[in-house]
Amino acid sequence: MSRALLPRRAPAAILDPIVRVLASAGVSPAALTTAGFLGNVLAAVFVARGEFLIGGIFVLLFSALDMLDGALARSTGRASRFGALYDSVLDRVSEAVVLFGLAWWAIDTGRDTEALLAFTAVVGSLMVSYVRARAEGLGLALKDGLFTRSERVVLTGVALIIGFVTAALWALAVLTLFTAAQRTWIAARMLIDEDAPKGGR
Repeated sequence: MSRALLPRRAPAAILDPIVRVLASAGVSPAALTTAGFLGNVLAAVFVARGEFLIGGIFVLLFSALDMLDGALARSTGRASRFGALYDSVLDRVSEAVVLFGLAWWAIDTGRDTEALLAFTAVVGSLMVSYVRARAEGLGLALKDGLFTRSERVVLTGVALIIGFVTAALWALAVLTLFTAAQRTWIAARMLIDEDAPKGGR
């Protein structure tokens, strides 16, 4: 199985002090989740206008809140199934809205290839998440995959900041589809192994 390229959580030495400050200030996990989503919507507006530098900074800044809301919920005893659902849904929409901003910019400036790549990247990123969710619904623990949300967010934000938008869109389109296929293969093998008859007759 293939692990993701980046760690799923920031080191505790960095994360814990921030979480303690947020908890003492009375910030709720849902508020962090909502702020992260609204920040990505704002990033998408800048991206759609071609203001990639500020858009990229906002993508990285507000997507970083995704590392904090779950940790805050666990540390304050406020973790819930609703919170997990709310976080997952807004994570997907946040990613899609930034890519929508890129598609808007591409269409507005006559870049058909970039518009198609942005659409493909949206489909691929949603499929990566869908395959995991469907596998978990079938009782599998599926977290493997080469290019998960952390990698996609970092690539998108950094590419916007340094201006390598077309190259990043190609990478997002190809690697998200690859990861969706990879997860499907991993899940299929796990299911086949589980369903195979145990022992001989």
